Amino acid sequence: MFTEAETWVAIAFVLLMILFAYFGIHRTVLKALDNRGARIKAELDDARRLKEEAAKLLAEYQARRASAEREAEEIIAGARAEAERIAAEAKTKMEDFVARRTKTAESKIAFAEAQAVADVRAAAADAAVAAASAILTQSVKGPVADELLAKGITEVRAKLN
Repeated sequence: MFTEAETWVAIAFVLLMILFAYFGIHRTVLKALDNRGARIKAELDDARRLKEEAAKLLAEYQARRASAEREAEEIIAGARAEAERIAAEAKTKMEDFVARRTKTAESKIAFAEAQAVADVRAAAADAAVAAASAILTQSVKGPVADELLAKGITEVRAKLN
């Protein structure tokens, strides 16, 4: 039995354990294990706390993103409404502009027609006066003729104009 290596290993192990117990190594090892356990527990607590903070930050950023998306949608909707309003306003202004231009053109045409009629009447009056002058000059002579001629010319001009 003392010749076998396993026996000597067992005896050395028992002596080593007795020696460790005598010097209190087991307390040091247990204390180191307890410290390591406490450190691991503290790290786990920190990790849990950091995880909770990260979850809060994530929720906060998601809420901000949702708020920003809603705000962007509101801005887009407002811009579309504004563009539609501006387009409708531009259409109304264009219609008013076309109506005013049409009215102005019609007024100019009416004025041109009236002017043409007046010019034709004036030309007809001048022709009638000239014809009446020629006829009266040939048929009536003397101062009476000149007076009648002047009176007739003024009357014809007043009536034709």
